[in-house]
Amino acid sequence: MAFDLILIGVAVVVVIILAALVMLYNSLVAGQKRVNNSWAQIDVQLKRRTDLIPNLIETVKGYAKFEKSVLTQVTQARTAIMQAKTPKESAKADGMLAGALKSIFAVAEAYPSLKASDNFKSLQEEFATTENKIAYARQFYNDSVMQFNTAIAQFPGNIVAGMFGLGKPFEYFEVAESEKAPVKADFSDLAK
Repeated sequence: MAFDLILIGVAVVVVIILAALVMLYNSLVAGQKRVNNSWAQIDVQLKRRTDLIPNLIETVKGYAKFEKSVLTQVTQARTAIMQAKTPKESAKADGMLAGALKSIFAVAEAYPSLKASDNFKSLQEEFATTENKIAYARQFYNDSVMQFNTAIAQFPGNIVAGMFGLGKPFEYFEVAESEKAPVKADFSDLAK
């Protein structure tokens, strides 16, 4: 009888351990999916911004004679964003594009008729809204990455993650230091 109680006790402990492992595994899979989903949300917002760029360029071209380098910079940055595959590549391309867009808006400041254009105002609002959505999506992505990376680094998550191949940490979406510098707009070509 005592042996039966010990056997039942061991069986209960094994079932509890197995249930805990299943719950931990499911939690890690859900975390991994959350990170992937949050990355997709960044991608959607970056695509939205790149889709607005041709309209912005055409609107500004109609009012201002641009430096060719500003248009080239915007085009290259847009292409880089569309080709980026990893958070690091996207962050670098995003920084390039943000700088190029700041240059366009800085150039636009020199043209009061452009600033007063309803189309330009609408595009500025769209860009501002999109930038806010991108910032939120980045924050959510980085929060999701932090939660997942912490879960696979802590015990017993590290063991379960290793056993089932879930142990690869995700990269944070970080902007390079060089991309954080203020943009310098050069209006010398506009005066000609």
